[in-house]
Amino acid sequence: MMTIKSLNKWANAHTYYPLDLLRVALGIFFFLKGIQFISQTHMLTELIEPLKGYGGVMLVIHYIAPVHLVGGVLIAFGLLTRWALVAQLPILIGAVLINFMGIMEVTNLLLATLVFAATIFFIFYGAGKHSADYYFKMQM
Repeated sequence: MMTIKSLNKWANAHTYYPLDLLRVALGIFFFLKGIQFISQTHMLTELIEPLKGYGGVMLVIHYIAPVHLVGGVLIAFGLLTRWALVAQLPILIGAVLINFMGIMEVTNLLLATLVFAATIFFIFYGAGKHSADYYFKMQM
C-alpha cells in the first residue's frame, strides 16, 4: 500500500499535459478497438484461429470487447486507471503472441508492442493529476 501512495505522490508531482493526452488517447484507442471487435466479429475469430485448439475461445471473444469498451472509457477519464489497464494486459499479451503463432504482420506487432509499452507505463505512472481519480481524491 505504501508503494502505491509513493507512486501516486511522485506522479502528481511530475504530471504533464502530454502524458494526460497520451492516457486519453490510449483510452480512446481501446474504446475504438472494442467497437471494431463488436462490429467485425469475423475478424476476431480469424485472429483467434491459431489458438483454436487451446480451448476457451468463446471466453476470449466475450472478454475482449467488454474490457476494451469499459476499460477505454475508464482510462480516458482517468477513473480506476490502473485496474482498467491490468485488465487489458492479457489481451495485449495475446495480441503480441498471435503475431508469432499465426501470420506475422509487422504493423500489427509494432502497434501491439507500443500499446503494451504505454499500458505498462501507465500502470506504474497512474492516472496523473488531471483525472477523475485525482478529482475524487481531493473531494474527500
